[in-house]
Amino acid sequence: MSTRHPIIAVTGSSGAGTTTTSIAFRKIFAELGLRAAELEGDSFHRYTRPEMDMEIRKARDLGRHISYFGPDANDFGLLENTFTEYGHSGTGKSRKYLHTYDEAVPWDQVPGTFTPWQPLPEPTDVLFYEGLHGGVVTSQHDVAQHVDLLVGVVPIVNLEWIQKLVRDTSERGHSREAVMDSVVRSMEDYINYITPQFSRTHINFQRVPTVDTSNPFAAREIPSLDESFVVIHFRDLEVDYPWLLAMLQGSFISHINTLVVPGGKMGLAMELIMTPLVRRIMEGKKIA
Repeated sequence: MSTRHPIIAVTGSSGAGTTTTSIAFRKIFAELGLRAAELEGDSFHRYTRPEMDMEIRKARDLGRHISYFGPDANDFGLLENTFTEYGHSGTGKSRKYLHTYDEAVPWDQVPGTFTPWQPLPEPTDVLFYEGLHGGVVTSQHDVAQHVDLLVGVVPIVNLEWIQKLVRDTSERGHSREAVMDSVVRSMEDYINYITPQFSRTHINFQRVPTVDTSNPFAAREIPSLDESFVVIHFRDLEVDYPWLLAMLQGSFISHINTLVVPGGKMGLAMELIMTPLVRRIMEGKKIA
């Protein structure tokens, strides 16, 4: 953690909805007049898409699994070093993983490749990370220790699979069979490297649908926010529950440190909850 050069991370697995949370943070940064350096988790993949396909085949021949959730396919050391560098000096490098043709064409590249590494903009007020591993900890690396505000986005698993299936088939051109194979192949890494992060987060947003999602692989569309509740859990944070209950109509407290809000108010809830937290981090930066 760094008072002078704070880091905010939104972490969640592929298809979990971290992008929605990122939009809320960008709005908060704009309202507070903050300049954020942005870092995408996918930029720390080890392999391009063709290289990853080859690694998957190699692992399968050896009776093993490799997935984008685990250390074999991601450089946790480089991610930790990037957080360390920014925390010390407010500098670092970033790149993008180009998922689609729309993303790749402006770079004159093909999908599944990386843009060149480039310096982060300077000066910035905060580093904002969105991706798979903002709170990952292994025997060799501790990324979570560098993060000043760690937010988890964790839909119940069936909803997560539906979101991944719909996104990867409609936006990224994958077949349903390929997505299902990816889910199965990723399960061990998901258990070991993704879910433990949500015990380290300061806040978790867990979307729970109120419609039937019992067979996620038969779904053709993602349940809407209005067809959901959002369970918000806080860890080691001072929260003004009466104020939030008054501001978020239809919300209620379900357990200690847990607030439930109607899904349609998820964006508003994020802004109400996280704006004072970001402001507090910036006040600490000014004092330092």
